[in-house]
Amino acid sequence: MKGQPMRATPEVIDVLLVEDDPGDVLMTREAFEDNKVTNRLAVVSDGVSALEYLRKEGQYAQAPTPDLILLDLNLPRMDGREVLQALKGDEQLRRIPVVVLTTSEAEEDVLRSYSLHANAYVTKPVDFDRFIDVVRQIDEFFVSVVRLPGR
Repeated sequence: MKGQPMRATPEVIDVLLVEDDPGDVLMTREAFEDNKVTNRLAVVSDGVSALEYLRKEGQYAQAPTPDLILLDLNLPRMDGREVLQALKGDEQLRRIPVVVLTTSEAEEDVLRSYSLHANAYVTKPVDFDRFIDVVRQIDEFFVSVVRLPGR
């Protein structure tokens, strides 16, 4: 079987976490640290800030363009669905893979997220160990298996 082999030494990528729950932010940071994930993790806590970050506006003028976005759906100021729609409607940003990482198990949220071109939809586990495992798997997939745009 021909194709690209998995990379032996994964490169460091920039990940943007769009999450308003401080507990989930902490668990994601811990998941990165526990699994020796060396990727750079930036965090914004609402949808408006997410778009400012991605468009390099205001305080985010020097922010790196993320290689991967972990996006919660239930956000203040602008929810994740609106962020996803704006992101995938933007010629410059639509190539960035987006993993919806949310507590919602509603079929309508799953369908709408994929209709808005999310690359994956993952329901957040409540259990800490399982949450760590899910974040590790997302990281391994997007860093070691998938070829990201511009890489």
